[in-house]
Amino acid sequence: MSATIAGLGGRYVGEKGAARITTSLIILTSLLSWFAFYEVGLNGCPTYVPMWTWIEAGPFLVDFGLQFDSVTVTMLILVTTVSALVHLYSTEYMNGDPHLPRFMSYLSLFTFNMLILVTGDNFLQMFIGWEGVGLCSYLLISFWFTRIEANKSAIQAMVMNRVGDVSLAMAMFIIYIYFNSLDYATVFALAYDPSFNTTFSFFTFDVNVLTVIGILLLGGAVGKSAQLGLHTWLPEAMEGPTPVSALIHAATMVTAGVFLLIRCSPLLEYTPTALTVITIIGTLTAFFAASVGLVQNDIKKVIAYSTCSQLGYMVLACGLSNYAVSLFHLLNHGFFKALLFLSAGSVIHAMRDEQDMRKLGGLVHSTPYTYSMMLIGSLSLMGFPFLTGFYSKDAILELAFASYSFDGTFAHWLGSLAAAFTAFYSLRLLYLTFLSNPHSSQSSYQDSHESPWPMTIPLFILSIGSIFVGYLFRDMYIGMGSSFFGNAIWVLPENYLMAEAEFIEDTIIKWVPVIFSFTGAGLAVYMLHATPQALVNFKATSLGKTIYTFLSNKWHFGYIYNYYIAKPCLEFGHDISYKVLDRGLIEMMGPTGFSQGLSRLSQNYSSFVATGLLYNSALSILVSATLFSILYTSPALISQWVDFLLIVPVLCLIILA
Repeated sequence: MSATIAGLGGRYVGEKGAARITTSLIILTSLLSWFAFYEVGLNGCPTYVPMWTWIEAGPFLVDFGLQFDSVTVTMLILVTTVSALVHLYSTEYMNGDPHLPRFMSYLSLFTFNMLILVTGDNFLQMFIGWEGVGLCSYLLISFWFTRIEANKSAIQAMVMNRVGDVSLAMAMFIIYIYFNSLDYATVFALAYDPSFNTTFSFFTFDVNVLTVIGILLLGGAVGKSAQLGLHTWLPEAMEGPTPVSALIHAATMVTAGVFLLIRCSPLLEYTPTALTVITIIGTLTAFFAASVGLVQNDIKKVIAYSTCSQLGYMVLACGLSNYAVSLFHLLNHGFFKALLFLSAGSVIHAMRDEQDMRKLGGLVHSTPYTYSMMLIGSLSLMGFPFLTGFYSKDAILELAFASYSFDGTFAHWLGSLAAAFTAFYSLRLLYLTFLSNPHSSQSSYQDSHESPWPMTIPLFILSIGSIFVGYLFRDMYIGMGSSFFGNAIWVLPENYLMAEAEFIEDTIIKWVPVIFSFTGAGLAVYMLHATPQALVNFKATSLGKTIYTFLSNKWHFGYIYNYYIAKPCLEFGHDISYKVLDRGLIEMMGPTGFSQGLSRLSQNYSSFVATGLLYNSALSILVSATLFSILYTSPALISQWVDFLLIVPVLCLIILA
């Protein structure tokens, strides 16, 4: 409703009217979500609401229905709460923009599609919301469409997500072929049946059905949640307005892939190969993004890479069959990541849209409130003890160690190293932005100020969540013996690791993430404050240049994509698709070739007939009459020739392909 009113009636209600209507309706939605969380989550009353028969085509039957279980209501309170605060924040941050009604409409539409995604009771309904958030991300990233970089970033996000969407669509096709249904309840109830755990031939290889489904579901999550391989769109999404970054990175689009893996736990539990791949992908993503975040200078891109890293932790937890811990970290991450992005927006708002941390500094004096909020968010992100992020991230790393497997040990130590990197760039962001000496012009600091109340109130609410949510919800979500999730999440008994993680014999293992985090934070303070010249000197060495260049170029993924994927595809498109097919075969046998051939034929015929000699004219009349009589009296012959003319181009295309 809010998207429709602001989008179609924005010129009638005005900028302030569109902002007030959309914000009010989203706040009402948030209150209803918390009521649903109380009824379903706390009172243990999962609800299924069948609506109507959506698609009925022979044996293919899809109903439109709503499913409210513990996983759904957790996503609801996160999505609607963060969205409501982002709406309120945007009313002041985007104040003065002539397209504010369109912006508020896009935000509301984004939220609506995310709610469709998390409340659907079947794969197809979820896929509608899945595609909807992808579309809205394109619209919001390219909101300032006069900027070339914004348009390029939006296109990149769309293309990268299309790869993941194709993978998810293929998984849905296979699910329907083997289970004859796309309904969650039906598919998950049949997943345990050994008769469905079969193999099929795929390019002469015999592959397990459930393993292929699990890998394809992971492909969808890799695209939407920006895991290693399809991650490049996420940092580039910073070209959109800052409230968009908070909504995409904290509560909506990037959480959709993790939600998909959590929702499909009954399928993934029977695919140990897929779980191993999920664990490795998540671990590498967490480490990669944390390492690249060390050298970023754009304040929003530092936070963006931290999002990518934290999503790696969530995917890693899913690979270890700890879906409850993954969802718990997703909830915690939503609060402190939204706080970080909105605090960064407050800094940008105060400093005339300056985002380069090297041109900031000294803002602790002019924006102490924003500094306090950024400090809380950064400490929660690095897993400072007893803040929200501490309870979930440390639990993930303990569970990784408690699996006593190769992939678990790999995830534990690489994840702990990523935690050290996270602490380093979190303290680096705080120091360069607020604590170092001022590096911008005097006029910028003279005009710097705290943001108005529509921007500061959301920061305060999110700071409360960043401090207390982890402590308050820990026992309910990941406590031993908790019945909060009921049947919403399914874990095989042999994959349940909570008891092993709770009673790890070597207690030093429980301290490893904290020790690594404090080490990274201490190194950041020492290198940036005590010995800044030493860091400069190290970057001037051969080893320092190599490391800095490697990290600054994001492990050269852009180079690999451009020169080994994009360039060959463009060359193939020009040499084969354009020159051979479009300008060659299709033109030759299409209207252009037909008209040119007919023109040449008529010219040759005319040069033969129009000679002024009687016997040439008589021969022309005789040939024409003979052809006319044959074609008129032999319709079957005409049909055969038409079929021949239609089949030949198709065969040529097949041979060339």
